[in-house]
Amino acid sequence: MDNRRVYIFDSTLRDGAQARGISFSLSDKLNMLKLLDSLGIDYIEAGNPASNPKEKAFFEKAKDVELRYAKLTAFGSTRRKNSKIEEDPGIQALLSADTETVAIFGKSWDLHVTHVLQTTLEENLSMVKDTLSFFKEKGKEVIFDAEHFFDGYKANPDYAMRVLEAAEQGGADCLVLCDTNGGTLTHETEEIVKAVIKNTKTMVGIHAHNDSETAVSNSIAAVLHGARHVQGTLIGFGERCGNARLTSIIPNLQLKMGYRCIPEDKMILLSSVAREAAEISNAALDEKLPYIGQDAFAHKGGMHIDGVRKVKESFEHIKPEWVGNKRNFLISEVAGRSALVLKLQHRFPELVEDKEALQKITDKLKDLEQEGYSFEGAESSFELMVLKELGRHKPSFTLEHFKVIDEHSGGEKEQFASYAVVKVKVDGTNRMAAAEGNGPVNALDKALREALVEFYPELKKIVLQDYKVRVLDTKMGTEAVVRVVIETKDEEHMWTTLGVSTDVIEASLIALIDSIEYKLWEVKSKKER
Repeated sequence: MDNRRVYIFDSTLRDGAQARGISFSLSDKLNMLKLLDSLGIDYIEAGNPASNPKEKAFFEKAKDVELRYAKLTAFGSTRRKNSKIEEDPGIQALLSADTETVAIFGKSWDLHVTHVLQTTLEENLSMVKDTLSFFKEKGKEVIFDAEHFFDGYKANPDYAMRVLEAAEQGGADCLVLCDTNGGTLTHETEEIVKAVIKNTKTMVGIHAHNDSETAVSNSIAAVLHGARHVQGTLIGFGERCGNARLTSIIPNLQLKMGYRCIPEDKMILLSSVAREAAEISNAALDEKLPYIGQDAFAHKGGMHIDGVRKVKESFEHIKPEWVGNKRNFLISEVAGRSALVLKLQHRFPELVEDKEALQKITDKLKDLEQEGYSFEGAESSFELMVLKELGRHKPSFTLEHFKVIDEHSGGEKEQFASYAVVKVKVDGTNRMAAAEGNGPVNALDKALREALVEFYPELKKIVLQDYKVRVLDTKMGTEAVVRVVIETKDEEHMWTTLGVSTDVIEASLIALIDSIEYKLWEVKSKKER
């Protein structure tokens, strides 16, 4: 066995689907399967075919998906107590999935055997051995998940080890130690994994949950002490506090510790694949996540920015491009001149030595921040602000008039409706448009694009992706200033703009106009290049 090879087992489609707010359609599951395979994951656990018709249908459809790297894995439990394995419907459903690999979970904590399964310790050992033997005889690769192993070992180490022995006797190809409750700390993981490795001949794996914020460290510790199979979910989705996050484990092991987890040329896909996985899951990616989040390589403090400008590794533990991410300099009152220079040198390199222009932009930035603007998460509005200050931006349209109407109808079934009417001027030509939306901002967005699409067909492809409102001074109550931040995307990329006002509709409108103007400026810039 290659001692530096660690096999990665992704359970996003099974354990990840148990997270609050996550529900995969059949199409979602098939798309996620292809996505995870594109990253070079070794095993993709896709669910329990006995649990519901959707899971069964997925395994039927998955047979037509050609996987380049991953082994599709079906998940199920040991046979029922005091029953024949051939008559167990769960076992038969698992067999019908027709996957090369199966993951079987069984109880390894005596408390669960006697109080949850309500059977004898010996019968549980037979259930484990019989089930694994059955699938091995069918020619399957069998991964045994020793459920609650760490709690079981702490309560009764002798019995927990006997469960692993039964799995070995049944022919298990890998023994996975599960921290199902997520309560094991890293020093405990190290001691228990060492004891298991010393007393088994089969490959050992780790399956950690994050209830103690130790899932990643526990997984890495297990590998350091001999485990060569790591289970988790790509971006940490899972029951309760989630599973071990593979986007942290993989680069930690591969880039920093010399283990091989995924093909070397796939590491640069880590950030983009994680974002696409979040999109499929209809969940916002946490930008604070290590390696893959926008904030992972974001610098705000003036001293930090100056350090990175001089020596990249002074404030970065790896190069962001290694994982497909990028460096980001945040503009704020604490960032200083260095941040502004670094921010501008990409889009406006000619300004770096222009002290007068830099001072003008700095002064404007301070004025806007005094009003409540914060450009940290709104790079596109920042670029537009620079263009306007330098007199390089000619508006693509003028908003001549707008009106928003909210209607509420009572009765047995209350109904709410929002309508917007806008009038715009483009090169001397006026256009009006009206739209109904899911709230006033959505109605305004639709009406604006409807009025402009005749002049700018590119706007057909943009979508308002996210909308956030923050009250800047809660003590002011309904008179408070609000900051609206919106994310917009098209087929190629996503951009963020913002607006500030005491009127939430006006703040939203400012952000919407910036969003459209930024898109049109990008289109114009491409044509000029």
